[in-house]
Amino acid sequence: MAPDSVEFCRILLLALCISGIWSAYIYQGVLQETLSTKRFGPDEKRFEHLAFLNLAQSVVCLVWSYIMIKLWSNAGNGGAPWWAYWSAGITNTIGPAMGIEALKYISYPAQVLAKSSKMIPGMVEIFNPFIPQKVDHESLFLSHFFLRFLGLSYSCCSIRDAVMLMGTLVYGIRYTFPEYMCTFLVAGGVSFFALLKTSSKTISKLAHPNAPLGYALCFLNLAFDGFTNATQDSIASRYPKTEAWDIMFGMNLWGTIYNMIYMFGLPQGIGFEAIQFCKLHPEAAWDILKYCLCGAVGQNFIFMTISNFGSLANTTITTTRKFVSIVVSSVMSGNPLSLKQWGCVSMVFGGLAYQIYLKWRKMQRVEKKKQKS
Repeated sequence: MAPDSVEFCRILLLALCISGIWSAYIYQGVLQETLSTKRFGPDEKRFEHLAFLNLAQSVVCLVWSYIMIKLWSNAGNGGAPWWAYWSAGITNTIGPAMGIEALKYISYPAQVLAKSSKMIPGMVEIFNPFIPQKVDHESLFLSHFFLRFLGLSYSCCSIRDAVMLMGTLVYGIRYTFPEYMCTFLVAGGVSFFALLKTSSKTISKLAHPNAPLGYALCFLNLAFDGFTNATQDSIASRYPKTEAWDIMFGMNLWGTIYNMIYMFGLPQGIGFEAIQFCKLHPEAAWDILKYCLCGAVGQNFIFMTISNFGSLANTTITTTRKFVSIVVSSVMSGNPLSLKQWGCVSMVFGGLAYQIYLKWRKMQRVEKKKQKS
């Protein structure tokens, strides 16, 4: 095949990945917001069991990954054993459930904005003492975000000083001015957004408006995600033949087991109530199914993007998708943002865009060094 044809095929593949990630996750966001705010049926009841979405998502992704392993992948041969994911499965079960539950207390744009902070790589390997071997520090953002979140009600200066104090004094890390700038933009945008007044129209759609609790749940979501990412990297390092579908299968297998125990095995489980609600309100059941399918399809395109174009391209696509999700929620779902709130959104995504640019420059320098050597 001619070089021009190869390049054209890569462009088409990239366009397919972009459209797949955008359409799957933007629509999933719409469904997530719908399930958290809509009143179903003539009795106008809310779907209060949002954590049930985590179980449904795990089951669908488990089946999806099994099919992909059998049909399209060499995964399962020499990869990590299924039991290796038990610890990551715990945090991967609790974390996303808390992120979903946050929608009872804060708006969808606020949730997306808060969770977007994890796009900034953590600069402190806080999990190293707890993980069997060294892993990629870019996955370990927990302590960095933790310090930023603690400063949510304070000035951005205190957030920046806390990050510098922890990184410099405890871990001996030296931060550059661009890194501080990214932190300032993201932390400042999230902090100011949280402190600004939300419109009464948006608040009226929430089940139990409570901004501090909602942001706290988002923080816990990110904290558990940090351990999950670190453990996944550790598993991949110990078992080099592990493929993406191996990880997806193992994580969702344990996620299904843990969620089933929590939802149906414990006295306070909500599984039977959620199923009963779906029986009485088929519209909610269809929304849940579509939500899960969007997640499975979206993961498929993310794996495709990373394997063909690298993590930087995937970060760029998912970051822009988050911004579009906020626009869609504001325009189509009736969550109007003030000019000040849009300014905060611009700050956050400006910081994320700057971080992507810094990564790209670093990659370019590495490539030049390789060519010279």
